[in-house]
Amino acid sequence: MTTETSPSDPVDPSDPVGCAAAARAALLAAPGPGGRPRRRALARLTDDWLAGLLAAAGAPPGVALVAVGGYGRGELSPRSDLDVLLLHDGPVAGELPERIWYPVWDSGARLDHAVRTVAEARAVAAADLKAQLGLLDARHLAGDRALTDALRAAVLTDWRASAPARLPELRELGRERAERQGELSFLLEPDLKEARGGLRDVVALDAIAASWLADAPRDGLDDAARWLADVRDALHLVTGRATDRLGLQDQDQVAERLGVLDADTLLRRVYEAARTVAYAGDVTWRAVDRVLAARGGRGRRVRRLGIPFAGSGRGSGAVARGAVERRPLAEGVVEQDGEAVLAQGARPAADPVLPLRAAAAAAQNGLTVSYATVRRLAAECRPLPVPWPDEAREQLVTLLGAGESAVPVWEALEAEGLVRRLIPDWERVRCRPQRNAVHRWTVDRHLVETAVRAAAMTRRVARPDLLLVAALLHDIGKGWPGDHSEAGEVIVRDLGARMGFGPEDTETLAVLVRHHLMLVDTATRRDPDDPATVEAVTKVVATLPELELLHALTEADALATGPAAWSGWRASLVEGLVARAADRLAGAGTPRAESAPTAEQERLAVEAARTGQPALSLRARSEGAEPGAEPMGVELNLAVPDRPGLLGTAAGVLALHRLAVRSAGLRELDPVGAGPVLLLSWRVAAEYGELPEAARLRADLRRALDGSLDVTRRLAERDAAAPRRRGIPTPPPLVAVAPAVASATATVLEVRAHDAPGLLHRIGRALDGAGVRVRTAHVSTLGAEAVDSFYLTDGAGRPLTARRAGEVAAAVRAALG
Repeated sequence: MTTETSPSDPVDPSDPVGCAAAARAALLAAPGPGGRPRRRALARLTDDWLAGLLAAAGAPPGVALVAVGGYGRGELSPRSDLDVLLLHDGPVAGELPERIWYPVWDSGARLDHAVRTVAEARAVAAADLKAQLGLLDARHLAGDRALTDALRAAVLTDWRASAPARLPELRELGRERAERQGELSFLLEPDLKEARGGLRDVVALDAIAASWLADAPRDGLDDAARWLADVRDALHLVTGRATDRLGLQDQDQVAERLGVLDADTLLRRVYEAARTVAYAGDVTWRAVDRVLAARGGRGRRVRRLGIPFAGSGRGSGAVARGAVERRPLAEGVVEQDGEAVLAQGARPAADPVLPLRAAAAAAQNGLTVSYATVRRLAAECRPLPVPWPDEAREQLVTLLGAGESAVPVWEALEAEGLVRRLIPDWERVRCRPQRNAVHRWTVDRHLVETAVRAAAMTRRVARPDLLLVAALLHDIGKGWPGDHSEAGEVIVRDLGARMGFGPEDTETLAVLVRHHLMLVDTATRRDPDDPATVEAVTKVVATLPELELLHALTEADALATGPAAWSGWRASLVEGLVARAADRLAGAGTPRAESAPTAEQERLAVEAARTGQPALSLRARSEGAEPGAEPMGVELNLAVPDRPGLLGTAAGVLALHRLAVRSAGLRELDPVGAGPVLLLSWRVAAEYGELPEAARLRADLRRALDGSLDVTRRLAERDAAAPRRRGIPTPPPLVAVAPAVASATATVLEVRAHDAPGLLHRIGRALDGAGVRVRTAHVSTLGAEAVDSFYLTDGAGRPLTARRAGEVAAAVRAALG
């Protein structure tokens, strides 16, 4: 009913249309709560009116008036359509429908009507999914209630029988809508009904629940749907039209009508509701996929790996059909049904790093974390200690370095409040709109998207961990008054220390955040040939590594902003400015300082020199762990009389024991003047399970060194027997010879690659096969990225020729595939 009548206008009691319009106008104008109570009152008012029309039309027995679709759910927005079905069990007089429809049309209401028998309605539903969804909400209005009940029972029976075949079609409809309308959570002028996360998705979730195959997580879902409907009501009243698009010109008035502070606050609340709906949809559709796979006989068989793992649960509605495969991903985390879940022995209450470890493992394997697992982590895990333990920082970097795969994992953590627990300042940027046509995302999603873009640039920088964290935090100051870069610098100094970065790294992060707009602004607004232009850059970034980081962050930020923020012209201007600044900074870096060996390392070197046998020490690391928790890793020192292939062999033994190398160093010592001893210092951690026994590790190292243990063959056999795990796209390895200025006494080979089991073993074998000596090595694994430097000489201890260095680099590149 859309005819507008003032509540004070005189109304002819004999005019049913005028009476209905007056009652409707009075209801919409009445003080008191709007929202769901008003929608229900408007539906009841309409029910009474339509029931009166049916009675006045002289409907015979065997006829019922039924509300379907949105009206069937018992709520009406001010400008909602009326979806009505005239149901009958036999021939119906031709004038009967007209006696009902014409008064509705005369009122100005938009009417979607049909006249059918139960059999005809079922046939239409079988052919038209949208019609079937509308009938799922059929509600009796007037007439023969038994007829309505028969229709409802038949439609629900048909839906439950056909749901396995029709749900994929329903999902495809949702995807098509999302492609057309976009994501409600990020649009400045969103369609509250059709965009992803909107009211149409709520209807789809109700339909899935009606199928009895799965149900959505209900926490917050009803409140989210109610708020979106409230905004839609206000939009109808403000515009006087049946529109679902929240235009910019209407947002202030809609906010005022809803009692919201301003349009930005309105959009934030809309975005939050949409994310709740969208996340519930993601969880529910994964549950549907599992059920349909199980019903179709496509469930996977258990593959026993000799480790007692069990899943911690799955999303709502999942149905187990016998045993399923569980594969270890990380300590306390396994894969089950295509999701990361907790292992049976996981102890969330005693392992505050577990949320990040589970998230990183899931993202690196192209999975998401199950709904039940995220909820359990949020409920049981305690906050991380401050500063964070090293592992927590490494797992965050690993998560961010997964690129696109990190987005759904991050959304799952954010849905349960885990992101705000890790980064308290995140709350200020969460769902914050950016009223700028250049930006396509909210502030928080822009930060995640920038990290995604930066993940593809990790080969360009020596510190991928700093690049990824700076990408995630570069606009964190947008939640505060004033210049967001200045506010962000202050926040990042605190967050850097909180995350456990050292003073120098925290300072680098602060510089990157404070000046993340400098390169674009300078390159596009200043004369590139003016020496002062380059000087403005080199006053901010004092070293080539910092310049590389700022350049990569600038590009990632622009690419994540939107198509209009980055172009070939801008890229060329920035690259030109960076090249000039790099020339100015060339040689400004300081060589890596070599720390003196510890007393323990010197003792091992003396023992190895005197006995001619390897000497080994192991020390568990529990830094930052909860009291009584398992050790976080091992510091391993190995001294061996100099021999070829030592680095690759030792790394292979560690890989056999499933020890991930977080950092390593190699140097030469001559403690007793009897010849060089190679000292390897490692920091390692178990991929999953317990750390190996020191005696077993020592024995395997000695067997590998004396040739009785073929490490390469054993690793190949294990890899061949292991199930193939889907990976994520990663940038190709970068193997490069550093400029001669990097060292006067050796050739420096730099390797940057995605970390993988046995990576250092393959590099070491390639160097050994190339016939070069590794005089010194510096190995770092930053998140999921390996950044390694090898100082190489020929047999006579001299730097390699340029040609020879190129051949060695090619051999390592081939070994890494």
